[in-house]
Amino acid sequence: MSPPLQAPDYKYVTEECLREWKSQSAAAFRLPDPVPMPRFLYELCWATVLGDLPPHKCRAALDSVVFAEEAWQEDSGSVLADIVAHLGQDITISGEYRNRLVKMTKSFVESSLIAPRLLQERCEEEFLWEVEQSKSKGQDLKAKEVRVNTRLLYQQTKFNLLREESEGYAKLVTLLCQVGSDLVCQNASSATISIIKSLIGHFDLDPNRVFDIVLECFELYPDNSIFYQLIPLFPKSHAAKILGFKFQYYQQLDVNIPVPSGLFRIAALLVKSGLIDLDNLYAHLLPNDDEAFEHFGSFVSRKIDEATKIGKINLAATGKDLMDDEKQEITIDLYTALEMENDIVEERAPEIEKNQKLGLLLGFLSVHDWDHAQLLFERLAQLNPVEHIEICHGLFRIIEKTISSAYSAYCQTHHKISRNIDTNMIDASSVSSPSYLVHPPKVFFQMLAVCGPYLHRDTQLFQKVCRVLKAYHASSKESAHTTGVMSPESHIEEALGSCLLPSLQLIPANPAVDMEIWGVLSLLPYEVCHAS
Repeated sequence: MSPPLQAPDYKYVTEECLREWKSQSAAAFRLPDPVPMPRFLYELCWATVLGDLPPHKCRAALDSVVFAEEAWQEDSGSVLADIVAHLGQDITISGEYRNRLVKMTKSFVESSLIAPRLLQERCEEEFLWEVEQSKSKGQDLKAKEVRVNTRLLYQQTKFNLLREESEGYAKLVTLLCQVGSDLVCQNASSATISIIKSLIGHFDLDPNRVFDIVLECFELYPDNSIFYQLIPLFPKSHAAKILGFKFQYYQQLDVNIPVPSGLFRIAALLVKSGLIDLDNLYAHLLPNDDEAFEHFGSFVSRKIDEATKIGKINLAATGKDLMDDEKQEITIDLYTALEMENDIVEERAPEIEKNQKLGLLLGFLSVHDWDHAQLLFERLAQLNPVEHIEICHGLFRIIEKTISSAYSAYCQTHHKISRNIDTNMIDASSVSSPSYLVHPPKVFFQMLAVCGPYLHRDTQLFQKVCRVLKAYHASSKESAHTTGVMSPESHIEEALGSCLLPSLQLIPANPAVDMEIWGVLSLLPYEVCHAS
């Protein structure tokens, strides 16, 4: 015999009510006052389980009451299902009590007090088998549930259905674009880093793909310094490889678009800031140096052959052919030479789009990184990169920036001297000794050596260089000369021989330029000046 159960205190299901419901006149019995539905149903179920009321009399009991919650009238089946599920999980209800619970549940289903669907949602597998609401035993149903859940788990893991991967990347792009466009708020880097790490962990994002997205946003907002704090989160070697893969994408035969200039720019910025090694990135760029040098060598040989044929006389010609050759007048003047140079430059123009190393060089010049630009100028010297218009103009910009402060000081003092001369307030000694010191950096002369004769393309910069050299020579007289360092005359002589005089030969008649170059030549000793 089962041990007695501790029944709840009956408040609405009284002994009088139980007697009336058991009697023959149960259909005419009514409770005088409305009762709360959850409590009444709970007491009614317990009375049935304890044997105080037969299961088939529950319908008469429900017909004899009016619930206080009118809105809950239609939810009685759901409340009954909750109570039955609760009683079915009570391990103290066993033996004959369990049998009464099963009979009561079957009676509720047969009398349509509880929908079978509600029981299947809320009851355990064993209890469903007992009340004949499941065709499988509890253990079999549990095993089937495990198999279904396992399959769903594998699908969720494989296709990342719980945390959609695309959603994580969308949140990442939105975050980086918001941060990148906000140039004022630069103190949010720590919060941004924390959010990015959370997105990687929560959505199981690929860190390499995340870095690729960071680079793309950096390409859109290169002036925002927050990206310099995000990129060190990733390994330095991996960063160079991923950036190199972006360049390799444009090397495919089916990709007919050139590398965007923004990609060269961010590559130059990352190398300049030390976040990526130049050698690691250089290995991913095409074409190979040997192939490029060989191609350019054949191009130069072909142009030299064409040039040597100009004015060539055919000694085997006789008669009319000889007379035709004599009528040809071969005139090679400066303008013809410049026109030939323009033709060569136009013919080589597509090379800068195909050669990614020249594009990287142009990127270094655009961010004013002379140190790495000089390395590429030395490596690619056989390609004569300055001949390209874009690289030449980039070199001009970095030269102009290098001498901007010195040239500004020269202009201010020159304007002051000119104004004093007009008002007769200056003597000869003050003109010869400037009130400023101009010491161009060493890289300035390196830039001129790289520029070579192509400075003729910008006569304004040509004149600025001449004026800075004159100011540099005048300032050197006021400062002590350090032993072991090239003298100003040596620097000026080097600049004249490597850049200024070769460029002057390609400039059409220009008196202003001639006066400036003569001002520089006159600074040198007599022997050196006329030897130049």
